[in-house]
Amino acid sequence: MKILHTADWHLGKRLDRFSRLEEQASVMNEIIGIADEEKVDLILIAGDLFDNFTPGVEAVELFYKTLKRLSQNGKRPVIAISGNHDSANLINAPDPLARECGIILIGHPKAEIIPFETEYFKILNSKEGFIELEIKNLDFPVRILHTPYANEVRLKVYFGENKEEEINKVLSQTWKELADEFCDNSGVNLLTAHLYMNKKGSEILEEPEGEKPIKIGNADLIFSDSIPDQIQYTALGHLHGFQNIGTKDKPVVYSSSPLCYSFSEAGQTKYVSIIEAEPGKAVTYEKKALKNGRVLVRKTFTSVEESVQWLKENPNTFIELTLESETFLTADERRLMYQSHGGIVYLIPKINNQELSEQKPNEINLNQNIESLFKDYFKSKNGGQEANEELMNLFNEILNA
Repeated sequence: MKILHTADWHLGKRLDRFSRLEEQASVMNEIIGIADEEKVDLILIAGDLFDNFTPGVEAVELFYKTLKRLSQNGKRPVIAISGNHDSANLINAPDPLARECGIILIGHPKAEIIPFETEYFKILNSKEGFIELEIKNLDFPVRILHTPYANEVRLKVYFGENKEEEINKVLSQTWKELADEFCDNSGVNLLTAHLYMNKKGSEILEEPEGEKPIKIGNADLIFSDSIPDQIQYTALGHLHGFQNIGTKDKPVVYSSSPLCYSFSEAGQTKYVSIIEAEPGKAVTYEKKALKNGRVLVRKTFTSVEESVQWLKENPNTFIELTLESETFLTADERRLMYQSHGGIVYLIPKINNQELSEQKPNEINLNQNIESLFKDYFKSKNGGQEANEELMNLFNEILNA
């Protein structure tokens, strides 16, 4: 069988003042196209479906339409779990309607899915944190251990007060009991979860910049040796870069987000994972690159002219632009740069006047008039740089308003 694993859609997410919804719609179409082209039998979406607990109408509409198309109107099972950016109740809400389309939405940890059957598949077994599927045209069952994200309150409810010590032990024990009961070599055995997992003793993996962190100290760090031996592939969500923290024979994979969502991800290629699996054998997987969406770029320039030329040559980007110079940018220079490109997210002026910055600040005479006092204050706060005429005109305009 073939499985498509994706995660961290963050539908509705913005990049500062810029909406990403149009790009998200394009990359959702791309994922649907890959699923259809690869003729996958099952879709796993490992959390952070939305970017916040109260997504906008357009983001919700894109989510439902994408799931329906991924499911081919009920012909192909789609399983989506909630992440730390999602409202578990919002994810669960449309479940009765979703099931009619072959879509299984799982909001809460330890959820028990009500068994149902469609023309193309049925749930053979269901238990807290586990489902077993029979899919038409497959002569073996598919078992899935599922663990959506649990917030601080739920962790205490499910794992007790001593969370730091208990979470690994409880998850390991829960997963093992389910695997021992249901996961033998006569079916394909999978786990999907949205959490911070790493290999014991490995270098700490950086969480996405600007995202809600899961790992606080070591309290929420789950070790990959908690995964039962029977599991052939683990589909993770949360980290935005594609990586396998397991082994070649038993992959434990973060599939990546579908778009670059912060400048810490600038230059990353995004992927979905296509898995080929059969009972009792090691899986193989291939990462399929996603090509839609604007490129995120961090660039540093030393002149306005140089930056404007680059901006005009690279229109389909979002850019964090640092301009190193000896003087502050004028309003005209800023205007020229913004008129040259529609995707400047951050413009960061950096003053390189080393001689001035090394000067010791003089004592400010508080008996001066307000204009002279502002000039001295500005000079003391900016490494000796003088306030230019344009800035002083703006100051006087505010002062006399």
